[in-house]
Amino acid sequence: MNSSGANRVVITGMGVLSPNGVGNTAFCRAVLDGTSGVRRITRFDTSQLPVHIAGEVPADQFDDTAWMDTNQRKHVSRAVPMAIAATAEALRDARIETKGISIDEQREIGVVLGTGGGAQDFSEEQYKLWLEGNIKKVSLFSIPSGTMGTMSSEVSMAFGLRGMSHVVTTGCTSSTDAIGYAFRQLQSGVPGTPKMIVTGGVDSPLAHGIMKGFTLMRILTTQHQDDPTRASRPFSADRDGFVIAEGAWMFVLENYEHARARDAKIYAEITGYGSTCEAFHRVRLAECGEEPARAIQLALQESGIGAEDVDYVNLHGTSTQLNDRIETRALKLALNGNATKTPMSALKSQIGHPQGASGAAGLAATLVAMRHSQLPPTINLEHPDPECDLDYVTEAGRHADIEHAICNCIAFGSKNSALVIRRI
Repeated sequence: MNSSGANRVVITGMGVLSPNGVGNTAFCRAVLDGTSGVRRITRFDTSQLPVHIAGEVPADQFDDTAWMDTNQRKHVSRAVPMAIAATAEALRDARIETKGISIDEQREIGVVLGTGGGAQDFSEEQYKLWLEGNIKKVSLFSIPSGTMGTMSSEVSMAFGLRGMSHVVTTGCTSSTDAIGYAFRQLQSGVPGTPKMIVTGGVDSPLAHGIMKGFTLMRILTTQHQDDPTRASRPFSADRDGFVIAEGAWMFVLENYEHARARDAKIYAEITGYGSTCEAFHRVRLAECGEEPARAIQLALQESGIGAEDVDYVNLHGTSTQLNDRIETRALKLALNGNATKTPMSALKSQIGHPQGASGAAGLAATLVAMRHSQLPPTINLEHPDPECDLDYVTEAGRHADIEHAICNCIAFGSKNSALVIRRI
């Protein structure tokens, strides 16, 4: 236990399905090299849309049917096999075997999944079939599989995990909040709490109707459609919106003493979590940046460290004019005079914006940075915005000794959440 009497919580496994790398090894290499995973969409016709690009997981690197029987795949969102694939790698990475274990052992592993859009792509397809008169092709499970709550159950069923099985959906902060929720559960140690929790985020919003909705809001970039790798441009003065993306980033969390007892590899310790709401607007942020800053400060306070102790910040960095400007302001408030001295970077410059999976993606990139003592670069920052004037690490390969890091997230509905992690 730590000084407050709460259990220490560590990360012992990671699984990745990212536009710029499928699997931990490929993701690690891509993140540190600054490799973009943004490409032209291949899964559906975009000719009637003003946007033709996305952070799409490469079809030649991920096959849905390798993780779900074809007959079952048609009854669920694409996010389900994605979450299952990332979970399989996270469990394997943590050296946790789920086949053939007893019911008591199954009860010691829970699932807390973060997702923003969840099964929206699946529901869109069901409505399309219905409206086109293909009623016999509509899934028998269109209602349960079209809800958010069943998504964690799909993961639990795939691996026979009988601990808690919950979904957290809070927009773009969903996976940060899911990880924070899992952290709180393991911290508490109350009777019935699993010994380990599989947590993280998944979203697969690449569907015609979903993209049409985002284009109506005018928040997707329309630049660089013929040169997709340059399209996601956080903090650059010429940014005009985000690149929509998909992906799954999953982790195994467990009590520190439990991890030591089984001689597990430990990536890092989660030491703080903070979450606030501005209560301001459905999609806009308040210009002051006070509540995003307070979420970070709450996480730092729980961690017992000061702004001067932060070695790296993984930013939300969506590439919208408003978000990037206000997030910069929030970091200045949260870290006081230390903000200009602290390196920060935006993974979305490489992968686009995977909605509710954003926080988990940022955590994965931060764990990579910690382990390799190298900072992920913010690519495509070619025209610095005077209002975004922090150290966004624009060059690949910069060495850094990271002991404490912040992973920051901001969402629709005025939500803000942050995690602090510490190297062990």
